[in-house]
Amino acid sequence: MRVCALTLYSPLAASTRQRFVQYTPYLAQHGIDVEIHWLLGDAHVKNVGSGGKIDFKHLIASYAKRVHALLTRRDFDLLWIQIELFPYLPGIFERLAFVPNVPVVIDMDDAFFHRYDAHPNRLVRAVLGNKFAPLLSHVAGCTAGNTYLNDYMSRYCKNTIILPTVVDTNIYKSTDSATQNGSKPVIGWLGSPTTWQNVEPILPEVLKCDADFHVIGASADSAKGPGITSIAWSEAGEVPELQKMDIGIMPLIDLPFQRGKCGYKLIQYMACGLPVVASPVGVNSEIVSHGHNGFLASTPQEWAQSLGTLLGDVDMRHEMGRNGRTLVEEKYSLRTHQPRLADFLSSIVRS
Repeated sequence: MRVCALTLYSPLAASTRQRFVQYTPYLAQHGIDVEIHWLLGDAHVKNVGSGGKIDFKHLIASYAKRVHALLTRRDFDLLWIQIELFPYLPGIFERLAFVPNVPVVIDMDDAFFHRYDAHPNRLVRAVLGNKFAPLLSHVAGCTAGNTYLNDYMSRYCKNTIILPTVVDTNIYKSTDSATQNGSKPVIGWLGSPTTWQNVEPILPEVLKCDADFHVIGASADSAKGPGITSIAWSEAGEVPELQKMDIGIMPLIDLPFQRGKCGYKLIQYMACGLPVVASPVGVNSEIVSHGHNGFLASTPQEWAQSLGTLLGDVDMRHEMGRNGRTLVEEKYSLRTHQPRLADFLSSIVRS
């Protein structure tokens, strides 16, 4: 079985790595050969990830290359698309995905439809606000990162499954906390320059804590000041840096796009044995069991209280960390979801 996977970004982007690339060895072992082609390469991912401007010449060239590939290559049994083929182009261009006898599967791990239907520009809303409806109505199946996304996709496609964004628990492991070395405890956040805005409303409460604050992946210009250690993200350094933390946080502003988040940060933290504090927005409320593997906090006062409780009780941190690790192993591990994805893709080609 031959699968052509068309992703938006190169494997430098977490969404491509975690929802496509990490599954390919298992799929290959079970007779499903996946060939991944991305629209936007490493240079674009690095540039946008660091807050840079979009290179429109590169963008146009990438779109043209994808059109050519779609028109000339049909030697596969299934087309597996990450979200959409052509961001910010009208839905008519997405029709290039459909050819006779080649089923299409769409994967969505963010509420990209809100990028259009909730866009501040009226013209974008008018032209693209309903872009996904005709696309999803004609696909053979959908994989959704969480319930919120599945509810949207299942309005148009009746063959959908929830496929969380998961981690390989052989790579993400628990380790001794930094406090055991006699240093201050570490509160940590992992993200990107575009998601740092979710931290800013509760940043004063974090900085009031008697702890160091490690920030991985934010812009060095925004994540700076006394008490903040800004760390550049790298794939090789991601897990070791997580293992230096004592508490992982995932604040979210309660907006439509944020409600579609898959809680991937929480899963990463928990896989490394960390207790968490998170906003009760979207899937966060499903992943975090309040008082068991972390705390849910809405107001600045709740954030201060939750962080203070964890910082003052090492045994609680360790117990919650163990509970979080158990949850990831059972529900959010690569091992658990590999056979589910293989069965889903195979069933679509068979039918």
